[in-house]
Amino acid sequence: MNANASVPLLDHLVLATPDLVATVADFARRTGVTPAPGGVHVGLGTRNHLVGLGGTNYLEIIGPDPEQPEPSGPRPFGVDGLAAPRTITWAISPSDLDATVAAARARGYDPGDVRAMSRRRPDGTLLEWRLTDGASAHPSGLVPFLIDWGASAHPSASGLPVTPLLALSATAPDPDEIRPLLTALGTDLALTEGPVGLSFTVEAPRGPVTFG
Repeated sequence: MNANASVPLLDHLVLATPDLVATVADFARRTGVTPAPGGVHVGLGTRNHLVGLGGTNYLEIIGPDPEQPEPSGPRPFGVDGLAAPRTITWAISPSDLDATVAAARARGYDPGDVRAMSRRRPDGTLLEWRLTDGASAHPSGLVPFLIDWGASAHPSASGLPVTPLLALSATAPDPDEIRPLLTALGTDLALTEGPVGLSFTVEAPRGPVTFG
């Protein structure tokens, strides 16, 4: 399955964890592929590791950064409240972020305000991007947030180790409530009825592996 064809506009998946070191080690053990250090989110108390998913798609594994002081507010993606790793949400990258936000609002869904963020890669390269606050717009995480990398090099272009994405799916108590919101953003996702949850499967040297 081609990730770009099955999930329109997909940019990346977010696997959040209360223990970044342990989760990176678990991913490496299960797949045989070790995620690469991504960088530090200064002032937010988090850092990440990355794995390519094929094409311009990637997986972000994000967790607390013990080398930073406690942040003044909650860490991103609800990291502070997690008891175990979880695929928390996903991101799409439309060709025109602002136009997509405006179009979604016109269709009845507000993806949230756009804000700027940045981080430095381990080699010192500064990455700057703009994104919407998906957690505020739809706390389930099933509706993606939007991201625009602007002039920065896309994270997938930094020589990441790769585990190709085979599938991305979700469950929701009422899938029909989620589908129109995805349509408003110009994307889609395989949805079935069940407790709120996201899962993805990657191809790895040790065979397909699924993460929830």
